[in-house]
Formats: sequence, structure tokens, C-alpha cells
Amino acid sequence: MNRLILKYGIPLTVVILAVFAWVIYQRIRGGTDIVPLAVAAVIVWLVGAPAFIYLWPRLTVGGFKRAIVKHGFGEGPIPVNSLYAMPSTPSPSESRGSLLATGTDDLLYLGGWLELKDGPLVLHVPEMAGRYYSLQFTNPSDSSNFAYVGTRTTGTGAGEYVLSGPGWSGSVPEGMTHIPSPGHSVLVIGRVFVANESDLPTAYGLAKQVALGPLGARGLTR
Repeated sequence: MNRLILKYGIPLTVVILAVFAWVIYQRIRGGTDIVPLAVAAVIVWLVGAPAFIYLWPRLTVGGFKRAIVKHGFGEGPIPVNSLYAMPSTPSPSESRGSLLATGTDDLLYLGGWLELKDGPLVLHVPEMAGRYYSLQFTNPSDSSNFAYVGTRTTGTGAGEYVLSGPGWSGSVPEGMTHIPSPGHSVLVIGRVFVANESDLPTAYGLAKQVALGPLGARGLTR
């Protein structure tokens, strides 16, 4: 939804303006004083439409932050700069699970909110042995996905990735891949494929191994 709003922002404002123009035309035909209506329409369009296009993506991603940091996905708040793996696939009947539910029953979800102001983080992913998984990194300022780690982009082998915010000028340790973030805040949403019910413990075990830690905690320097 957010990407559609950002992509079609100009056509959306044109449609809104056309609707107001049609209403004004109908008032003119009916002989009604349309000056107050025209002034209100112009003000609403000039202020409301751009504000909606600008704020909507930020409000929706901000909602994820509040849900993650304050409530979590069913077992309490999730600390900043950590990831939580849901132990089961989403169920529409579970109110807490609805945050990440997408109507599919073959994926386990992970989520977390990152703050990179105090330095880079290291993301560790385990060997997935051909299993589908994906981690998407979203910039809250415009709701755009700026990086992916997973089957389709980096493969299913084990790996470590350095996530850094703007202005970081340190060196990336050998064997790690650098993922620069356009902002200091990052929303992370992950998915791990579950083949069937008997596969759930294995998939959950792998999802829990997707972990974050500060770069310095690994004996490395910035």
C-alpha cells in the first residue's frame, strides 16, 4: 500500500482535484454560491493531499515500531536491536499474530526494530540448506525497502552482515558483507519457509539462529 501511494502520488492528487472540480461544477449548475466551497477545496487539496502522501508511509511503519517495542508479537516487548522469531505460523484468530499475518500458513515470521546511532550491528544467518528465507530492511522515513538478505539475493549459506547507519566510516571485517542503511532507524521483517507441521521445529530452530549483535562485541573495531 505504501509503495503504491509513493509511486502514484501525482495521479492520486490529480484524481482528488478532479473530484473537487466535479463537485464545484455541480454546485454551479445548481446556482449555489460556490466561492466558500472552492476556497475550501483548494486549501484541502494543497495541504491535505501532499500531507497524506508524505505522512501515510511514516505513520504505518511507525505503527510497527510501537507494536514491536511496546507489545511484541505475543510474548512481551521486543528490545531494540534484537530479533524475535514467532514459534508458529500466523493465525487470523490470534490478535497478536495479526501484526505479521499475511494469509499464508507456510511461513514463520521474524521482526525487530533497529537503531544504529551507537554503531553498526552484525547480523548472523545460519546455514539454511536450500530452505527459502528472506529478511527485508525498511527505511521508516519513506517506507522503502533498501536491502534484502535471503535465498533470492544472497543464497542459503551461513553469513554475517554489517549493518551501519549514515556517516559510519569504519572498515568491514573480512568475510562479512556491508549493508549501509540510509537512516539510523530500520524495520526488519523476516520470513522462513515451513514445509509442514513436522517441519515446524526445524524451521523455528533456524529462525531463532538469525541474530543481531554489536560489531564491537565480536572483538572487532569500528
